[in-house]
Amino acid sequence: MIASLLAITVGAFFASASDPLVGIWGIETTFGPVLHGELTVRRDASGWSAQMLSVKTHFTPKGDSVCITFGANTGEFRGVLSKGGTTIAGFWIQPPMPVLDNAFTTPLTLRARDANSWSGNVQPLIPSYSLYLSVERTASGSLVGVFRNPELNHNARFSQFRILRIGDSVVFAVGPDSLKPIARIAGSLDTVSRALNLRWAPLGRVLTLTPMREAEAIGLFPRLPYKAHYTYEPPRADSDGWRSKRAAAAGFDESRLATFIQRIADTLPAAPREPLIHSVLIARHGALVLEEYFRGYERDRPHDIRSAGKTLSSILLGVAMKRGVNISPSTPLASVMVQQQPFKNPDVRKTQITLAHVMTHSTGLDCDDNDDDSPGNEDTLQNQHDQPDWWKYMIDLPMKHDPGAYYAYCSGTMNLMSAALTAASRTWLPALFDESIAKPLRFGRYYFNLSPTGEGYLGGGAFLRPRDLVKLGQLYLDGGQWGGKQLVTREWVTTSTTKKIEWPRRNENVSAGADGYAWHLNTITANGREYREYEANGNGGQLLMVLPELDLVVVFTGGNY
Repeated sequence: MIASLLAITVGAFFASASDPLVGIWGIETTFGPVLHGELTVRRDASGWSAQMLSVKTHFTPKGDSVCITFGANTGEFRGVLSKGGTTIAGFWIQPPMPVLDNAFTTPLTLRARDANSWSGNVQPLIPSYSLYLSVERTASGSLVGVFRNPELNHNARFSQFRILRIGDSVVFAVGPDSLKPIARIAGSLDTVSRALNLRWAPLGRVLTLTPMREAEAIGLFPRLPYKAHYTYEPPRADSDGWRSKRAAAAGFDESRLATFIQRIADTLPAAPREPLIHSVLIARHGALVLEEYFRGYERDRPHDIRSAGKTLSSILLGVAMKRGVNISPSTPLASVMVQQQPFKNPDVRKTQITLAHVMTHSTGLDCDDNDDDSPGNEDTLQNQHDQPDWWKYMIDLPMKHDPGAYYAYCSGTMNLMSAALTAASRTWLPALFDESIAKPLRFGRYYFNLSPTGEGYLGGGAFLRPRDLVKLGQLYLDGGQWGGKQLVTREWVTTSTTKKIEWPRRNENVSAGADGYAWHLNTITANGREYREYEANGNGGQLLMVLPELDLVVVFTGGNY
């Protein structure tokens, strides 16, 4: 309970009745890349050049291959000049930046303006960051504050802080001892300019919060105006391949759907267990029947799907096999990681690891994301700088178990599917994804995350539009078809969503379960009936849920990281 979490200090630190801290404070900012906008490529007697904004660079194509680099940590373009010279199709690559720790890539096509110039619009992933502080007075007269960050759920680890103020100094604290609090945030209040300056540890920088009216705090409240009445409407028609129909035509009680959305919209933004839902989408019988967004998110804003992106490895494998690539679940991992040999910590068991083991978190390598001391833990992998090749880092780990003998959830080993698919298909993974999944499914703008060596990362973290994430579930519901095209076989849909391994219950907060090939398997009980469900899920509330018996796909995205 909140009362047990907080010990409100009584005495000299009481706020006055007119304390200027009471109310909503906030900052809404972005950390945009330097380069964005129109990219123009020209060819003349002196050679080739490219320009974006005021930055110009020269380059030399290699055959039809175009690689343009604007300088360290600014961005680059990789593309291929078409035979007729009408396009240069490729990808824009943006470097890591605040909030986004990895590099990302997105498709970009430059189109001919004349015989010797091409242009296209670079739209990089621009990370937004909002921090809100809601300050209220308790019945005892003290002040308490709640921090909310909808994008990453940075709340300084606690749901509520007591506020101590002496002059311009402001301290947010948790714990019974004011002198030795469990958590402490220091700030200063400028009452003249109405600015609250905080040293915000999650970003490692000072943020300046200013007073906000409720109507201005778009990311704090699920919907504005708060408590406004919601009326169900079917999703707006679009040109991305989705059919839209009313929920009632698909067998839903629209009044109950409206009640459901109203409950999300009416959630108290400062509640300790606030769900931080960003979107809810439902498709049934092949049509989108519900599409709702919250906290400033909308249909064309790509969302971080976190570990739900691991399931892309299974779909891509199905695509590759359908196309005749020499790869399958039984493929030995070592056979597609020739470039990383010889492996450190040699062990004959490494030659026994197959892609089936990779997709079921049972390689036996010493990696466990739920163990902070594991050398293969995802945070350990991504925070080390001695080995930028993450494929090499993972395969060099010592063996801890026999392959297939033990389930240990590991993002780094799932990313070894990227190594396997890249080697077997001889295609850069983002290009394989774009050509074999994103284009056939008519995805909107998306961003694929990269490792330090520029390879596609399959441990999770791609940014997709939620309505495109729903398409992946619908693809599987329809036996591997979308728009009349068979992308994966019906047999692979069945095989990859059938139980391959069970994972044990390790503590009271983690239930037992089962996995297929990079799909999580569950049974949902409702109204006394059991329904088979398979899903892709990710930290923070990213859920792609497929219920075949109901011909139903449900997607949630959220910020409950």
